[in-house]
Amino acid sequence: LLGLSGGKDSAALALFMRDKVPQMEYFFCDTGYELAETYEYIERLEAFLGKPVVRLNPERDFDHWLNIYGGYLPSSRMRWCTRMLKLKPFEQYVGDDPTMSYIAIRADEDRDGYISTKPNITPVYPFKENGIAKSDVFRILDDFGLGLPSYYKWRTRSGCYFCFFQRKSEWVGLKEN
Repeated sequence: LLGLSGGKDSAALALFMRDKVPQMEYFFCDTGYELAETYEYIERLEAFLGKPVVRLNPERDFDHWLNIYGGYLPSSRMRWCTRMLKLKPFEQYVGDDPTMSYIAIRADEDRDGYISTKPNITPVYPFKENGIAKSDVFRILDDFGLGLPSYYKWRTRSGCYFCFFQRKSEWVGLKEN
């Protein structure tokens, strides 16, 4: 399985792995509050991959969980949004089947990302294993003709348009765009 965020790294990994793992399945954890450009990019990527991208969370989006958490907005101290809208739906989707989870963390990043505690999910880091850095990601997207999501003109990351991890300049870009 390969999770798509609607951003450059996961899109590049999907293209990089497309012919290497023909049985690859793709999914997108939809928060219900992505930018329109994110949904458009996922649709374009789906065409490049020639396979459907399964959308997780069709009934339980951000608003559902905001209500469950009593209106408490996520923060760096309590990231319920990531846990409830990304991690749990992914693990429920996988179930108990042995699964290799392909993760789009580059060789120039010093992190591992989420590693499931479920013993049936094995993380795989093709970009780290192949020494693929940020500049290579841009090359992969250009070589395939997909390019970047249009929101990269004013934003540096995918995710909810109101994510608390945004930079001040991204809040300004959101207002302007």
